[in-house]
Amino acid sequence: MNMKKMLALLLALAMVVALAACGGSSAQPAAEPAATEAPAEVAPESVPVEKTEIIVFAAASMTETLTQIKDLYEADHPEITITYNFDSSGTLKTQIQEGADCDLFISAGQKQMNQLDINASADVNTEGLDFVLADSRLNLLENKVVLAVPDGNPKGLESFDQLAEALKNGDVFMAMGNSDVPVGQYTQKILKYYELNEEDLANAGLITYGTNVKEVTTQVSEASVDCGVVYCTDAFSAGLTVADSATAEMCGQVIYPASVLKTSAHPAEAQAFLDYLLTEPAMSVFESVGFSPVA
Repeated sequence: MNMKKMLALLLALAMVVALAACGGSSAQPAAEPAATEAPAEVAPESVPVEKTEIIVFAAASMTETLTQIKDLYEADHPEITITYNFDSSGTLKTQIQEGADCDLFISAGQKQMNQLDINASADVNTEGLDFVLADSRLNLLENKVVLAVPDGNPKGLESFDQLAEALKNGDVFMAMGNSDVPVGQYTQKILKYYELNEEDLANAGLITYGTNVKEVTTQVSEASVDCGVVYCTDAFSAGLTVADSATAEMCGQVIYPASVLKTSAHPAEAQAFLDYLLTEPAMSVFESVGFSPVA
């Protein structure tokens, strides 16, 4: 009996040890949860720059130069966009008077600016118009009136003196601006200087007209006339031959006044652009075609 009890005890003890060994060796440490990556930061959407539009009414003779200056200015001022309306100064004056949106007016003659300026003589501002912001008005540029001829100069014109003689003899066909166009008004002064009657010349078929200086320039370029009276800047831009330049005695100084308008929706921005037109980068563009600062 003692032997049997001993064997049973040993067997039970062996089973306990085996079970303990199996249970301990199979345990594995719990896996740590995988690290969660931080969400990538989302870049904020770029906010478009809100642009302010400046509307500039300018004489047709400034088309090429102001178009270049627009590119320069907008590159440095992405918040500004410039919209131009180019035409004869008389047409622009009428559009302003009739309520067209305009922030800045640049005329090719003092007359059209004076017609909008309440501080000008009542002899010129006959309607008592009050559009010019007085503190902003200035004389921006000076131009020259010239006698331009087509390629080959078919009439061999070399001076205004020679043109005057050819007109008296009925031997030339000339283009000039209408009477409401500054370049036409300067031409009228030249005709009076030579004591020529414009109406008689027109009735004789010796004069044809353009509604702005660009139309006169085109007539000369296409050789549909023997000559035309234009600005030196337009002759340069069109590649025309200049036979002569008019003196101040013949037609006076050719001054381009500029002013912010009282009706401007953005007077501060318009003034900033006008100030820029007086700077060296802008003036270099003007001078490259024949404009000059006002002496």
